[in-house]
Amino acid sequence: MENQDKPYKRRVRYKGKYPKKFKEKYKELNPDKYSDTISKVIEKGSTPAGMHIPIMVKEILNVLQIKPGQIGLDATLGYGGHTQEMLKCLEGKGHVYALDIDPIELPKTTKRLEEGFSKDNLTTMLMNFSDIDKVTKEQNKFNFILADLGVSSMQIDNPDRGFSFKKDGPLDLRMNPSSGVSASMRIMQLTKIEIESMLVQNADEPYAKQIAEAITSAKKKGIYIDKTLKLEKIISDALQFIPIASRKHDIKKSCQRTFQAIRIDVNKEFESIYNFLEKLPDVLTSGGRVAILSFHSGEDRLVKKSFKRFFKEGLYSEISSEIIRPTKEECFSNPRAKSTKMRWAIKV
Repeated sequence: MENQDKPYKRRVRYKGKYPKKFKEKYKELNPDKYSDTISKVIEKGSTPAGMHIPIMVKEILNVLQIKPGQIGLDATLGYGGHTQEMLKCLEGKGHVYALDIDPIELPKTTKRLEEGFSKDNLTTMLMNFSDIDKVTKEQNKFNFILADLGVSSMQIDNPDRGFSFKKDGPLDLRMNPSSGVSASMRIMQLTKIEIESMLVQNADEPYAKQIAEAITSAKKKGIYIDKTLKLEKIISDALQFIPIASRKHDIKKSCQRTFQAIRIDVNKEFESIYNFLEKLPDVLTSGGRVAILSFHSGEDRLVKKSFKRFFKEGLYSEISSEIIRPTKEECFSNPRAKSTKMRWAIKV
């Protein structure tokens, strides 16, 4: 018997004029089909759901000075905006390798890029950027490398990934949901002292002690912190002593820092960054260039120390003396760019 076509099912309508839930934003999630909607969202200074606007593209290309025929690496592919611009610079001659550990977003980005560029010029790989030495061989080093250490907007906006407390979702926070332990499981494993230390080291959280005590108290009461809003409420309740004039703002910042600290711990981000930086000089060609975007002080400190050390050892001929920040115009059009810091180095 032939399979009958499934009956047409009308899309569920959302309440109000604008969609609130991630999955209801069907126009933003289909940029090719609804380009006018995408343009309007960006013009308002927002990032369309399911998309990521590349940061400091002009400044990055100015540093990397990409030429046709060169071989490069985007160590953190994400939505592919930076990779797309680098491929344009190659003019069909050369190759860009692109890495990402997110098995959910990597296939989507690969498909988008392959619709506009030849596979002869692009190779995407499901791999942590700390393993860059596995990509290249002695006779095939990179002329340019970019590493954007930030979390992609697609991950932040999707409540199913648990990266944000704006919407309720599972407290996961893993870049690769099929690897390691979730944030909820990790919190259950840590002691009060370990949670406090994590918040200080990974996010410079000023209320680390109070938040750690609140999380530990909830655990002792048998509360399983498995939802983003559940953790947000625990933090909020713990910080009610903050003066009312700044309470709302300060609690929001503490929530952001707490989620950041847990995310860094769950994904072992500092270890990955350290290993990546240690391997960088060995995978760059003579005169090869690298640009790194960081988004908080912990990341930037690692990059700064590594660049300075290898410069003193004679492995880098030149490094950025100061951090480079996005322009005011870019920060206005893309608020998520505000905390960006860029540093660069050139191999001897």
